[in-house]
Amino acid sequence: MAAVQWRSRGRNYDAELQRCRSEAFLVDFGDYHPLKPLIVTDTKSRRGARKGSTSSSSSSSSSAAPSDPLSSMMDGTDPLSMFAAANETPAMAHSTTTGDLLRKRREKEEEDVGADFVPWSSKRGEILARFTTTEKLSINLFMGSDRGKALSPGSSAVSDKVRTRLEELDDLEEGSQKELLNLSQQDYANRIEELNQSLKEAWASDQKVKALKIVIQCSKLLSDTSVIQFYPSKFVLITDILDTFGRLVYDRIWTMCSDSQILPENFTSEDVNDTAKETCLNWFYKIASIRELLPRLYVEVAILKCNRFLNKSSIQEILPRLTAMIRGIGDPLVAAYARAYLCRVGMEVAPHLKDSLNRNFFDLLGTFRQISGESVQNQLVVQRVETPEYLTLYSPAINWILQCIAYRAPEPLLTEMIERCKTLGNNALLLNSVMRAFRPEFVAARATDFIAMIKDCDESGFPKHLLFGSLGCSLSSADPPESERLTILNEAWKVITKVRSPQDYINGAEIWVEFTCRHFSKREVNTVLADIIKHMTPDRAFEDAYPQLQSVIRKILTYFHDFSILFSMERFLPFLDMFQKDSVRVEVCKSILEVFIKHQVELTRDPVILNAMLHICKTMHDSVNALTLEDEKRSLSLLIIGFIRVVSFGRDFEQQLSFCVEARATFCNLEPVMVQLIHTVNQLAMETRRVMRGNHSRKTAAFVRACAAYSFITIPSLSSIFSRLSLYLLSGQVALANQCLSQADAFLKAAVSILPEVPRLISVEGKLRSSESFLLDFINSFMATLLVVPDHPEHGVLYLVRGLLNMVQDYTWEDNSDAKVRVYIGALPLLAAMSQETFLYSVPKVDSNETLYGGDPKFLSEINKLCETLIGQILDHLKILGREEQTTRRQSTLAFSLFNVLLAHGDLRNNKLNQLSVNLWNLSHKHGHCETRFSVRTLEHIKHQAQQLDMAHLSDTVQRLALQSRT
Repeated sequence: MAAVQWRSRGRNYDAELQRCRSEAFLVDFGDYHPLKPLIVTDTKSRRGARKGSTSSSSSSSSSAAPSDPLSSMMDGTDPLSMFAAANETPAMAHSTTTGDLLRKRREKEEEDVGADFVPWSSKRGEILARFTTTEKLSINLFMGSDRGKALSPGSSAVSDKVRTRLEELDDLEEGSQKELLNLSQQDYANRIEELNQSLKEAWASDQKVKALKIVIQCSKLLSDTSVIQFYPSKFVLITDILDTFGRLVYDRIWTMCSDSQILPENFTSEDVNDTAKETCLNWFYKIASIRELLPRLYVEVAILKCNRFLNKSSIQEILPRLTAMIRGIGDPLVAAYARAYLCRVGMEVAPHLKDSLNRNFFDLLGTFRQISGESVQNQLVVQRVETPEYLTLYSPAINWILQCIAYRAPEPLLTEMIERCKTLGNNALLLNSVMRAFRPEFVAARATDFIAMIKDCDESGFPKHLLFGSLGCSLSSADPPESERLTILNEAWKVITKVRSPQDYINGAEIWVEFTCRHFSKREVNTVLADIIKHMTPDRAFEDAYPQLQSVIRKILTYFHDFSILFSMERFLPFLDMFQKDSVRVEVCKSILEVFIKHQVELTRDPVILNAMLHICKTMHDSVNALTLEDEKRSLSLLIIGFIRVVSFGRDFEQQLSFCVEARATFCNLEPVMVQLIHTVNQLAMETRRVMRGNHSRKTAAFVRACAAYSFITIPSLSSIFSRLSLYLLSGQVALANQCLSQADAFLKAAVSILPEVPRLISVEGKLRSSESFLLDFINSFMATLLVVPDHPEHGVLYLVRGLLNMVQDYTWEDNSDAKVRVYIGALPLLAAMSQETFLYSVPKVDSNETLYGGDPKFLSEINKLCETLIGQILDHLKILGREEQTTRRQSTLAFSLFNVLLAHGDLRNNKLNQLSVNLWNLSHKHGHCETRFSVRTLEHIKHQAQQLDMAHLSDTVQRLALQSRT
């Protein structure tokens, strides 16, 4: 190709803008509205109608939304489901239907007591976590031989069945003994879970007798109180197995109940066939043959629900019998939990039968006198357990029984319960359970009565601070009368503050902090915090109470969202100082900052808030080290940035800048925070220019230069190269907008100078990616800014443009990359825009090159020479790409891009430039790689442009541009 003589075409941007604007005309939308339902009309041609007829036999309209076309194609059926249904056997269908019904039945039964009833499952984890031990545990298993098999279908004689049943149970109880000793608590729990799995496996393999043996063995473990502190947790683990057994038996009989169809949900015993009834009776006879009371009781209770298959009303008679059986258990603790299990199953089976619940409760009251008896006291001495600790072991059982009684119970019944508590000696344990189990509203309305009862309790039997803790839990959910609140708080705190054990103290204080925050001002809360600090500081007791102290903070933050009030509490920050463990301290600071960002909707300059929040943010920042994960750094940065964004000193811009200077020194290890500070300072400079427009120009200029200096000093400290590049460019644009030309020049030169540092690969979301696309985006943005940047008088014409292109020339691009040529192609529109008499855009009060040079021929000559050099570099690259067949597509793309640049910005009245454009068109279509639709649109555009008077020369050019088909 011959040498090119570049000449930019003259542009009248205003006229071009007018031509591009669409013609305005009125449109009548009628009743149309984008949110109005569509009217779908279905029109079908009449069968046999002549061709081209527009008549129809039926037409229907509907205001409903049109159906999903994908769903309509499949008629709403998933093809995989259709395939599965086609291959499903009747047995499979029956099994699936039965399983679905079992699941739905369980869900319905769980709803019988209502969603407001707290289920046992929600208490399970709390009990296991609370009642632990370091003592070694043991499991005594009486394993029978493998003689026991399921009864054969042919064995129908009653005598044979009874004899076989007794032999199986005798074998079970007289078999070899297996004892597991020295088990830790976790080992014990694992072994019980293994037994649970063994139960399921035995049942699945049709070894029903073996399954029953496992359940009996586990039930016997509940008579062992050798490690009494662990008994509540043992109860939870063992009853899980009993629950599993009960479900397996019930589900098995339920599937046997009907010969021809599935049993309905509201079935009666008349709907049950004889086979199912006989199987059900057989289970009850087996259980009745168990010799020992405790396993016989527990296993029968586990399958209590199966009585529905025999006679629905029989449960009414069975519950009193089982309640009476429990009276034969000598150990009061074992008896209490047996009653709790009976009440639990009773609530599932017959929640309306409250008499049984009441009878169990009254029987429980009768066993309290055994606690002070010789047998229990001797046991406590042997195990070195104090009476108050022993009494707490009853809490889960009593709480559950009382919860069942109190559920939807009338107030007279609850009042009667309280009166019984008053008449019972040593009633602290019971009173504690009453306050835990009864509705919070009921307790709150009688708070002063409960306080009087607490005062009358014997301190040695059950600590009063625990009673006040239970009362505080109720008052955290329901409000007592307003006139009594201060008295209640004073009475409670008198007891709590006298507790000597730091752990017991903080457990009670944590509960009452919420009541204090809920109903009182910062003065009372500050007093409570001071008392907590006083109790928890000696001997660094706070180190063992971090969870409770964190809970105190959370409760305060729940009720105090005005941080000026919160930080004005004298003891709040000293309270935070008790969090000495780094991980805990950071979590507390994060929780405070999260609440601050959520609720601090207004900008603030309050020095109390700023000083406290800076202290909290600094604590978070100082936790960062070389081992801190990137996700954690990002999380901390986002919180600190949220704080920085709500800080505003109004028109006191110097104070705002001082804050940013202090923040930069404080948060230097978190790069996202540094980036945010630079953005904040740039926004501050622009806001200063807007507010101080025309006033104090010297002072404003000095301040803007100070902002620029802040950014210029801070940016080099960033590790991310693209963060530095973008911030240099942004800061340069801000300086230029504020007429600080030397500062703008320095920023832009700094950006150009670090371009060689851009690596070829960068990490994006943990993955290495090529940096080429990011670098091209930045260079394009940079060149768009260079249009309005005036040349420096000491550095020659277009020195920034030349410096950028030189860096691009020297940069080590990827192999087989066209990025450098793309930059050159992108630079041509910039140079063409610089040659115009009036620039496309400008910066107010800044004289760009259009003013400095005023269309000087020497300036235009420099632009043209630079353009010719760039075009020469581009054409050389195109020649290289044409040497190999695999690079012709890249050649086509670049040639078409250069053609479009010449068309838009070159003066095609120049013959050489015109011929070059035709050659580029032909080159881009030579190998058939150019998209035909783009080519057609380009030709249409050129023809449209040729209709304008100053572009008439394009008519000849378009005749020479031919579309070539792909080969």
